[in-house]
Order: sequence, then C-alpha cells, then structure tokens
Amino acid sequence: MTSQITAAAKQATPRKSEITIRPEIASTGHPAADDIFITLGDPSQLPVLRQSLSAIAHRHSLDLSEFSSRGVERFDFSFRGTRTHSVHVVSPLAARMPPPIHPSSAAQSGPRLAIIIDDFGYDRSAAEAILALPFPLTVSVIPHLPLSSDLAEEAYRRGDEVLLHLPMQSVGETRQEQIELRPGMPAAEVSEILSAMLETVPHAVGVNNHQGSLATSNPALMQALMPVLRERNLFFIDSRTTPTTVAYATAERSGVRAASRRVFLDDTPTRAAILAQISQAATAAQHDGSAIAIGHPHPETIAALTDSLPRLESLGFRLVFASDLVH
Repeated sequence: MTSQITAAAKQATPRKSEITIRPEIASTGHPAADDIFITLGDPSQLPVLRQSLSAIAHRHSLDLSEFSSRGVERFDFSFRGTRTHSVHVVSPLAARMPPPIHPSSAAQSGPRLAIIIDDFGYDRSAAEAILALPFPLTVSVIPHLPLSSDLAEEAYRRGDEVLLHLPMQSVGETRQEQIELRPGMPAAEVSEILSAMLETVPHAVGVNNHQGSLATSNPALMQALMPVLRERNLFFIDSRTTPTTVAYATAERSGVRAASRRVFLDDTPTRAAILAQISQAATAAQHDGSAIAIGHPHPETIAALTDSLPRLESLGFRLVFASDLVH
C-alpha cells in the first residue's frame, strides 16, 4: 500500500515535489500506520493526486477520508475502522504567500522580528491554524508526544522553521513532561536525553527551553548542555523563564550560536493584551534592530498575529526565522 501511494504521488507530482514516509511506532493492541508527507511544487497537482488515492482505496476496499485546512490536505485510509495510512499533502509557505509588491530598500533593511510559537505537539487543530498563517514562523515542538514528529514534519514541509522545545526542570514544578533536563545530570546523560528527543522532532535546527526556571539557572547543567548542542550544530534560544538564567551567557562562552527572548506575547491570553505585546516586540525590534517574541498556539494569539503582522510588514518590519537572529 505504501509503495502504491508513493508511486501515485510521484506520478501525479513529477516536478518540484518531495515525499517522506514516517512509520508510526506500534503501541500495544494497535497496529502501526504509515504517515506519508507530500510537498507539492504546484497546488494544481492536487486533483490528480486525489483521484489516484481514491482509486487505490477502491482497489483495496479501504475507506478514504479527507480533511482540509489552509495549506494542507490529509487523506486517511482505514480498514474496518483502523487507520492504515495518512497522506499529508502540504503546500509550502512560498506557494501560500502573495507575491511581494516591489519592496522598498527601507523595508529590506528594516527591523527584524522573529516569532516563535511554543508547545507544538499536543493539539493538531491549533498547530494547523498556526501553520496556515502566510508568514515565516519558527515553531518549537515538545518531544515524545504523539504528534511531535508529524507536526514537525508538516511545519518543515510548509517552509517554517523547527526547534526542539527542550523540557527542563522548573522551580517548584508539578512535572508536566516525563523526560526533562534536571540539575545534577552528568554530561553523558544530557547528551543521551537530547539525542532521544531529537529523534522525535525531525528537522530541528535549534532548541529553546520549555519551562526550566531551575535548570537554566544552574551553571553546571548549562555547561553540560552547550557542548552537546555545539557538536550537533544546533543554536540555543533562551526563553528567559527566570531572570536568574545563565543559559545565554553559557552558550556564548561555549561557542554556541544563541539569542534571547525579548517579549512573551500571551502570558495574558486576551486579544487586547497580545496586541499590546506584539506592539512592544515591534518597538524593541525598532530600537535594537531585531527582537524575538514567543507565543503559544492559542486562538487569541493566532487572531492577534493575523491582524498585526501584515501591518508590521507594511511599516517595513521584516519577519524572519529565529536562526536569522542568533550569533
């Protein structure tokens, strides 16, 4: 089945398309399914591919369901109620963005603003809403969650940038993640944990800390982490969940490309408050030349970004990836 689906995809999308297969890990009592990601070089190729997938389902007496959101079509094959394959047909960011209207030299050299959206991996519908936005965004994916690999793959296919949202211990936390970096861990254990996390977040080019008010304040733990990142050519974004963080300074001393979050967008998750924080991030970028803002896939955040980012672009701000602001 997987071979037939990929062959149909290659025939329907002969130019400028990419195909990736990610088998699921089987859990007890549940057979594994294959996730197949297809990046279309031309969205007009979709009807031909849809017809081919329908023919395959009919040939094998399988049910075929289609789910749609802006930028992605998902086709689920199932046999007697059990999903066997999901085909994710992704239109990249470049295909969804309107053509630029002769940007001025001022716009090309304007203040740079990077938006990181944390906590990917829990909720597909919220992630799809973020990924559908026609702006360059950096998405940070929590590892070891059921949707971690799928959403990282979809973000990459759409042209957004992917980070590992690295769980770290917080002060007085009720532990939310089963696996996290904790003070006292030796460097070998830090390396092993990071490697396992990266296996579940494909295409990650850097990391930022998930929680971590205790961990990022611990010099020994940060000193153990940074050489591991340097060996893997990963950059570090300090989310600055505590004013006592030493993470960014340790990264600099260790030769790891790094930057720090300037503004949290949605600590107060109301549209008015988020709009005010976006304005604050823009002011910081204008003053310093660049700024990083971090938000989450809340409906209010999505609405505020949808309203604000086109206006900022019209004022000459440049929306960039986090990797563009590390040094």
